[in-house]
Amino acid sequence: MSDSSGWYYCLTHQTVEQGKGCKGPDRMGPYPDEATAARALEIARERTKAADASDKKWRGDDED
Repeated sequence: MSDSSGWYYCLTHQTVEQGKGCKGPDRMGPYPDEATAARALEIARERTKAADASDKKWRGDDED
C-alpha cells in the first residue's frame, strides 16, 4: 500500500512523484521530501556499496 502523501521515485519514468502515481513495484520510497526522492538511485547505490563492504568484512575478504 502506498502512502498518499509521501514522495516516490518512479523507475519507469525516472521522475519524482508525490502521493498516488505509478504502480508500487515501479517506485522507490516513500521518502520524506522531494529532494530525497530525487536522490533515490544515489541512495540505493550508497546502501548497496555499504552492504557489500559489510558482507566482504563478515566473510573475511577485506584482508589484503
